[in-house]
Amino acid sequence: MVRMRAVVQRVDGARVVVDGETVGEILGEGLCVLVGVTHDDTPQQAAQLARKLWSLRVLEEEKSCSDVGAPLLVISQFTLYGDARKGRRPTWNAAAPGPVAEPLVDEVVAQLRALGARVETGRFGADMKVSLTNNGPFTVLLEV
Repeated sequence: MVRMRAVVQRVDGARVVVDGETVGEILGEGLCVLVGVTHDDTPQQAAQLARKLWSLRVLEEEKSCSDVGAPLLVISQFTLYGDARKGRRPTWNAAAPGPVAEPLVDEVVAQLRALGARVETGRFGADMKVSLTNNGPFTVLLEV
């Protein structure tokens, strides 16, 4: 079963630039979250992912974003569903198309904000330049 997934990185600052303009940025301790959506994902999964991200105890001293008010930078990332098992070129068949994926990534962001999170975002479908300082380094994969 393929599920909504997120790569979560504990960061000490992260930003997204599109066409030379910073469109999303967090300063200091927080999470940079790359979100991938597949065809059958639902708003309920988006809400579940948001709750998990808000309460995940991966910050310093095993704290969560909800414990310390740390911000999150959420970026849509269809390439999380790239499949390179055959040949040399990945396929993207498992990634949901934009009209399916964009509302679900937006739902993750909306649910996080409803929980009280400060959330910055990238720009869906844009050629984004993402920079961050991975703190640890610490990176985990979540699937809901």
